[in-house]
Amino acid sequence: MTHGRSTGSAAPEDTLFSSAARRDGERSRTVPLAERVRPRTLDAYVGQGHVVGAKKLLARLIREDRVPSMILWGPPGVGKTTLGRIVAEATRACFVSFSAVLGTVAELRDILAAAKDRLAFHGQRTIVFVDEIHRFNKGQQDAFLPHVEAGTITLVGATTENPSFSVNAALLSRVKVFHLEPLGEEDLAVVLERALADETRGLGETRVTASRAVLVAIARAAGGDARRALGTLEVAAMDAARRGVGELTVELVAEAEERAPLLYDKDGDQHHDVTSAFIKSMRGSDPDAAVYWLVRMVDAGEDPLFLLRRMMIFASEDVGNADPRALVVATSADQAFRRMGLPEGMYPLAHAAIYLACAPKSNAVTLAWHRVRARIAETGALPVPKKLRSATTRLARSEGHGADYRYPHDFEGGVVTGETYLPEALRGERWYEPTARGEEGRIAARLEEVRRRR
Repeated sequence: MTHGRSTGSAAPEDTLFSSAARRDGERSRTVPLAERVRPRTLDAYVGQGHVVGAKKLLARLIREDRVPSMILWGPPGVGKTTLGRIVAEATRACFVSFSAVLGTVAELRDILAAAKDRLAFHGQRTIVFVDEIHRFNKGQQDAFLPHVEAGTITLVGATTENPSFSVNAALLSRVKVFHLEPLGEEDLAVVLERALADETRGLGETRVTASRAVLVAIARAAGGDARRALGTLEVAAMDAARRGVGELTVELVAEAEERAPLLYDKDGDQHHDVTSAFIKSMRGSDPDAAVYWLVRMVDAGEDPLFLLRRMMIFASEDVGNADPRALVVATSADQAFRRMGLPEGMYPLAHAAIYLACAPKSNAVTLAWHRVRARIAETGALPVPKKLRSATTRLARSEGHGADYRYPHDFEGGVVTGETYLPEALRGERWYEPTARGEEGRIAARLEEVRRRR
């Protein structure tokens, strides 16, 4: 945690940067390349044009020193902390950095109290940058509320989690959320090119070069994460320099690069996003996309039983009677997986996902029960017609239960002409409307004949 300073003072050093990274002449190898080459001005910042492009609101507010309370939300390595530090360089307010991981609530209270005094006695604003703000529980986040609302502090929070789930709703309503996206390959290639050429804080002194194609290959493998891309570049360039190799190749980079961990948080936003992509791919009848998202989730550590449960739901919700076998396939896959486990259990998992994606689709079952639920909410619990009530006791029969009930198997085609099985107030209403897709087309024809005869 770093306690604040006013950037309007004559302090010669930036307290937000490590001693090795803040002086241009210093190139300590104990500090990772990603830290050394952080952009310090908005003009040097690469990517996120939808947030800090030349004509975008946040860029103007930073340059005019009118930074609002905000949450910077995005995956690792996309520039959230860097953007917070750029705010520190641009503002005349007292800028205080606080880590929700390393700091304590008591220290935060001290910062907030000091900010209140600073505003009261010196008329100076305080910007509090909170890294990983989602690490505070929603009760702890309440500590910010009165200070943000009163304008005592300007809060700048950084988080990898969806603020809708991880930030107190009351606090969220008082801040502006800026969503930072994974960096594109071209943006990452620019970052890598600059780092490789920078003789002051980067790798320029190694005299190692790299073609654009190699830099793009590193960027592609990094999956939008600048920190990871710079880490790979640093290891590869330093290794090449030790070997006396003047130019990086794809083979040298491959040696320096570990397998990229799949970005997936089983309890957070990635869980919901990738699960959504999986379900929508099956619904869209794309087996290739469905099995891609399925394998990605399993490889990232998702519980296969969760995925099987989702497929069983999908079999009724999105396939329904268009292919009644879909539910059988999904439940059979669940049973098979429980007996097999991983890795062999991937066969029934993939089998079910591909089958469901290829099956004809109908949400008629889903619509039917939603319509019925809405109708029940309107009408309440209407009485069961006496002819449909149980007549298993003498008292029930004496009250007319079961009277006038006609047994369908005694009639041609198993259908009683003119009969109704709904409460009298709902006579003639329909909720299940089968489609013409798959088996449901046959069901629709049969049901139309039954309804006509009734």
